This record gives sequence, C-alpha cells and structure tokens, in this order.
Amino acid sequence: MIYLFLILMKAVSIQLSRFNKLMLSLVGERIGFLMLNLMLLGSYGLYAQECPSAISLQSASSPLMIDTGISYYIDETKDADFESIRVEHFQRKVNKGVLNFGFTQSKVWLKFCLSNKSLRTDFFLLLQQPSLDSVILYAVDETGEVLIDSLGKYKTFYERFVRAPDYIFPLTLDSGTEREIYIKISSNDQLQIPLFVGSEEAILQKLSNKNLIFGLYAGAVLIMMLYNFFVSVSTRDNSYVFYILYIFSVGLTQALFQGYAFMYFWPNSAFMAGFSSIFVPFFSGLMTIAFIKSFLHTKFYAPKWDLGVNVIVILYFAALLIGIFDIYYGAIVLQVIASLGSIYILFLANYIRKLGYRPAIFFLVAFTVFFVSVILFVLRNFNVIPYNTFTSYILEIGSILEISLLSFALADRINFYRKEKEASQAHALKVSKENERIISEQNVLLETEVAKRTADLEKTNEHLNNAMQNLKQAQAHLVESEKLASLGMLTAGIAHEINNPINFVTSNVGPLKRDVAFLLETIEFFEKTALSSSDIQDKMEKISQYKEELEFDYLKEEIQSLLSGIQEGAVRTAEIVRSLRVFSRVDEDDLKLANLNDCIESTLVVLNSMIKDKIIVEKNYGELPYVECFPGKLNQVFLNLITNSVHAIEQKFSASYGGKLLLHTRADETYTYITIKDNGGGISDDVRDKIFEPFFTTKEIGEGTGLGLAIVLQIISKHHGKITVNSEEGEGCEFLIKIPIAHPNSSHVDDY
Repeated sequence: MIYLFLILMKAVSIQLSRFNKLMLSLVGERIGFLMLNLMLLGSYGLYAQECPSAISLQSASSPLMIDTGISYYIDETKDADFESIRVEHFQRKVNKGVLNFGFTQSKVWLKFCLSNKSLRTDFFLLLQQPSLDSVILYAVDETGEVLIDSLGKYKTFYERFVRAPDYIFPLTLDSGTEREIYIKISSNDQLQIPLFVGSEEAILQKLSNKNLIFGLYAGAVLIMMLYNFFVSVSTRDNSYVFYILYIFSVGLTQALFQGYAFMYFWPNSAFMAGFSSIFVPFFSGLMTIAFIKSFLHTKFYAPKWDLGVNVIVILYFAALLIGIFDIYYGAIVLQVIASLGSIYILFLANYIRKLGYRPAIFFLVAFTVFFVSVILFVLRNFNVIPYNTFTSYILEIGSILEISLLSFALADRINFYRKEKEASQAHALKVSKENERIISEQNVLLETEVAKRTADLEKTNEHLNNAMQNLKQAQAHLVESEKLASLGMLTAGIAHEINNPINFVTSNVGPLKRDVAFLLETIEFFEKTALSSSDIQDKMEKISQYKEELEFDYLKEEIQSLLSGIQEGAVRTAEIVRSLRVFSRVDEDDLKLANLNDCIESTLVVLNSMIKDKIIVEKNYGELPYVECFPGKLNQVFLNLITNSVHAIEQKFSASYGGKLLLHTRADETYTYITIKDNGGGISDDVRDKIFEPFFTTKEIGEGTGLGLAIVLQIISKHHGKITVNSEEGEGCEFLIKIPIAHPNSSHVDDY
C-alpha cells in the first residue's frame, strides 16, 4: 500500500486543454538540434555578457552533474516568453544537490553558463526526468545568436534526436568559448531535475548503465511473473493470479517512471504519453488492493476492516476522475487520503497477524522493506542524502525485495495450509476412530431401541389406521346425514305441496259420489217413466217435475265443478312428481342435456312451502341452451343455495315481510351463468373465506353438518365450473355460478 501511495503521489492529473494548447504552440519547433529561430536583440553587448560563474567543461570522460552555478525563475503566470524572461531576476541556487521544486503547475526557467575548457566541441545535455511534460532549450552564444530546441510528451518518441527514455539535447560549444543556457520546463508531476552535461560517449555510457540496470530489474520482474504463473497453474490458487497482475503493475509503473513505457509501449501516442501517469497508477492501485484482499483474506479475518479497503478503492476511482479533469488541489487531498490508506493497510495486516495468520508476517516484512526504500527515496528528493546510482534506483531495489518476500509469503502460505490440512486430517482420523468406537458401542443399544420403537410405531400405526377408518366412516355418515337432511327437507316440502291437491281431490270425492247417486236415481226414474203406459205428455210433465225437485241443472254444474277440482289437483300432483324425478338421481354418473331454467323451477316447486308468500321471488331467466351436466347434482346445488338464502332472510326478517330472492340466468357462447341473490343478513369477511371448507358452519350444534356448501363446491368443480360469493354483512349475499355449456369430458350425452 505504501508503494501505491508513492505511485499516486507521482500521478497528478494532466489537463487536456493545456496539453493540446502546448502541442499547437510547439508544433513548428525543430526536431533534434535544429535552429528554428535566430534572434538579434539590441546590441552585441546585451548577449555577450560574461557569465559570472560559468560551469567549466574540462574533462569529457564522465558526465558532470550540474548542481551549482545555476539560477532559476518561477513563472506563475505560465505565459512568459524568452524575450521577457531574460530581464527577470533569477534566484541563485546556493546549496548542492538535485534541483527540487516539489509539486507545482508553474513554468520553471533555469539559467546557467557553460565554459568549454576541453578540446571537444560536441556535448550532450541530459535531463534525467522522463515524467516532465515539455522541455525547451534556449542556447545563447557569444554573438547573441539563440538556438532553440524542444522535447516533450507532446511529440512522438521517434522525433527525438537521441532515442532514449530521458531528455537529451545536443550542444555545440567551441573550445575556449562560453554559452548561456536557458531551459523552460513544464510538469504536472513532482519537479525534480537531475541535470548532467558531458560528451556523447559519457552520456550514452550513463544511458547504457541505466538500460542495463532497468533490464536486470525487468528481467527479475518477468522471472517472478513466470515462476508464480507456473506455481498458480500447479496449485490452482487464485491468489497467485492477483499476485502476477500485481507484479505486472509494479513493473509497468516503474517502466513509466523511468521513461521505458513511452519508449516501448506507446511511442507514437501523445495521448497515452500524457495520461499514462494517471491510468497506469490507477491500474496498479486496483491490482494491489485485489492482491491484498486475496492474500490476507480480509473479508474472512476482518470483515469490518475490509469495508475500509473498499473505501480505498472508491478513493482510487475518485483520483482517476480528478486526474482526468486536472483538479490539481483535489488530487493533492486525495494523495493525503491515499497515504492514510497505506497506514490503514499496515494496521489491518498487523491485526490479521495477531489473529494467528502467519503469512501476514511476511506481508508486513515485505512492505516494511519497501517502506524503507520509500523513505530513502523521499530523503533523496529533499537532498538529505546524495543523488547517485543507488538512490536513483532505490525504488526498483525496494520493489524487487518486496516482490521476492511476497513470493516467499505465498509459498509459506501453501505450507501453512498444508500443515493445517495435515493437522485437520489427523484430527479427523482421531475423531473418526473415536466415532467408530462410539458407533460400535451404540449399535447394540440402537438395535434394541429400534426394535422397541418399531413395535411402538407398529402399534401407533395400527391405532392411526383405526382412527383413519373411523374418521372416514364418520365423514361418510356426515355426508349421508347431509343428504338425509336435504332429503328430509325435500320430503317435508313435497308432503306439504302434495297434501293440498290431494286434500282437494279427497274432499270432492264425497259430493261427487252423492251427485253420481242422484244421477243414477234420475236415470232409473227416467227408465220407469219411459216404460210406463202414460202418454208422452204425462211422461214429460213427470220428468220435468222430477228434475225441478232434484235441481238437475245445479247438479250438473256441481258435478262439473267437482271434476274440475279433481283435475286441477291431479295436474298439480303430476307437476310435483315431475319435479321429483330430478331429485331421484342425485348420484347419477351419466351426463345429460338439461335446461337449467327448468332445474331451478323444479327446485322452487319443491321449496314452495318454505318460501311461502313472505319472500318475493324475482325471476329473470334468459334464453339458455341445453347444458351437458348432471341435472340431479345441479338441483342439489340450487336446493342448498336457495335454502341458505331462505334461512338468511328468515333470520333477518323473522315472520315479517320484506325478504327478496333474485334468480337470474344468462348464457354466452361458452358458459351458462346463474346468479342467486338474497337480501338476508350477509356474510362477514372473516367467515366468507371459510364457507366452502368441509364441516365449517355458523349454525348452532345440531342444526347443520357444515357440508352443504362444500358439496356445492365439489359439484361445481365436477362440472369444471366456478362459484364465487359476494357479500357484505347486513346487506345480503350473492352467489355467482359459471358452468360450461359443453362438458370437457363428455363423450355420450343423453337427453334429460
């Protein structure tokens, strides 16, 4: 995590608009050592001033580090040109060491004089800081002529005169002459400028040494990646995958800082040259966090602390956005947060170490070693320790040691897990043997208990079977009781309905017999009179007198009236018998074609005595087609529903008038719809959902079995129909029945 903090400290954002502006302003400048502009400013004396403390070039065998005799000027306006900057007052660098301006967005101008005391005329000027955005060199000779050369990230790598990761400018300085040098530097990164001058051979040798050292570093990184890749394949441990990505991100970041990423990966992309200092550290940070979470198992050992690690990830995304939009001071704040995050990771690793996770010890040692290298790097930046080959590559040395120690940590973790597994297996074997002994001892007891429990279960099962049979018998008795109750109610209604016409017939039989006797006597009188010797006139007078005494005309009217009454009673009785025919087949299993209006009317005939005159029956029958159904069963449905409606009306209105029963039928192409609605007491909400449950009743004990509506639902379901109920307590109840016209299982249907 300390390594990530260092990366983030070097990843300050680059403003895209400023970058494009810089490209436009410098697009016409010379490539390599090309003179683009010759400026003659005033007189020879202005440019031929003597340098008060010129840097002497005496030996060309080794590069000379320019750390004295140099002046600088901070251009906070960032728009001063060379003509105006020459009249500004430059600050003299008084202490030795590498120039270090820290983090600044201002333009920095350097000024120094070179005096050639050697016999050579060609030199190289080296700025060993690849992260600089742009470097413009102004070389003024004794005649006042100004030569301008420029390098920077806005140019492709192949435009450089010397194709090296660092900035190298060629200089021509005649022996025994002096030249005043101005350098304009722009950078959004930490502005530390190791500046060297020397012969071409000396500078190229220094560059060769750098290539060799970084090549060794890159080789070590690749070897570690390959080694851990093969270990990952053999162990199939995901931690090695994250570790390989972490090593790759470390190597890529160091290649970025040393200039090799631009040199080899994106030499022709000015965009990546500018924004790689944001994208690469961001990628490295995410890979480091992923490796830490996987290696330390933070979610398992410290789930609460793991939330803080997730917060650090969010901060990295925030840093990415800030870097893209170049919010400079916001990036500085995020760098402070990232530094606190590195301390957080160290405390987290120490916390997990205290929990007994031994690989955390290697983790702490590895990051502590790198932490020391970071401290040395910071001390070098502040010129506390000298800038030399060792300190310039201190981060590479620290990262290699860190990677090696972490590889040992991963290997130790495998051993740690193997020992844990062996200990676990030994413990499991011991437990297994103990369990085997216990099992062998318990088998005897278990067999005894099993035999005992088996006997108990068999006895219990027998009791349950008996109870089940009794329950089935009780249910059958209840169903039969419900049927008998319906039959009893049906019988009572029929008896009452038949009693009236039968009584009417019976009461007319006596008078009819008497009148028939009178008729027989009259016939007998007529025979005697007709056979007598009297003349016809006397016979007619006797017959007329007899008819007057007998009231023969009244007798005929009375006989006709009695016969009409007997006929009416017989017709009524036949109608009742015809209605009874439906109820005689309640258990039928054959489908028949029936008109449901007739079925409802048959039910009303049977229940006529119950309905009486106090309940108004409103019939709204539609034209119904013949329906494939079980008529007897549907009559039982209508009987139960109408009976319940009559009882509900009687409970609400008692013996008074006001009860209404609405019967409505209609049909469409597929279904027949029957509505039975009353204005009785209605059903409450808590009861409405239970009315179709078997044995559920709201009546007093002995008044109902609770099977009526359950049987209704069963019959409707058998017809593949549907029944619903709408009711409000105190407002009445409405049953809606939907029955298909064609039964789905019909094959042969008889006429009803």
